Amino acid sequence: MAESAESTDPQPVRRAWSAPARTVLGAAAALLVTVTGGFLGAVFLHVAPANPLSREYREQVDGLVYPEFEQNWKLFAPNPLQQNVAVDARVRTASADGESRVHDWVGLTAQDIAAIRGNPAPSHADQNLLRRAWDFYDGSHSAQDESATGTRGQLAEEYLKRIAVQRIGRSVDGAPVVAVELRVTTTTVAPPRWSDEPAPPAPKVRELPWWPVADEDLRGLR
Repeated sequence: MAESAESTDPQPVRRAWSAPARTVLGAAAALLVTVTGGFLGAVFLHVAPANPLSREYREQVDGLVYPEFEQNWKLFAPNPLQQNVAVDARVRTASADGESRVHDWVGLTAQDIAAIRGNPAPSHADQNLLRRAWDFYDGSHSAQDESATGTRGQLAEEYLKRIAVQRIGRSVDGAPVVAVELRVTTTTVAPPRWSDEPAPPAPKVRELPWWPVADEDLRGLR
């Protein structure tokens, strides 16, 4: 009977990290923990009630959180948003012979909803650009569309006007756009059938003044 041969397979050798490698890995881990902790701390200061620390570092916190990591807790607030806001726009054109014409309303919010619905990864612009522009304007103007914040109110007007003009274009039916008007319809969401809350009021329509369109508003358009 033949003797069994002894196994000659080499034993696995455990690799030992060198001192420089361990130093680099440790530094990377420490940096990752520090950055993560700093970011979570900034988000906490952003969503927490105002306090001396958040007021002291407000500029730095907002610079880190906005615009990609904004935290909005209105959905979970005691009084969540209960209104749908639709923004429409129409333009006035002037032909070469001096004829002025006011065109039909264009649903800007309806365009965004159409782009979002059925899209598993809708763009940030479709979801928030127009909505935030209107919030910016509404928060800087009175109900009579008078600017309540000076330069900030003027900036809100220019921002909202430029979005509308960019959507509609520099001309309609071959005639250049010379002015734009916006209309905002606010509709209160109806309560559920089992609720004893009263029926919502009729939609509120607010028409903004006509704004002249300058060359600067057409910058970037074909």
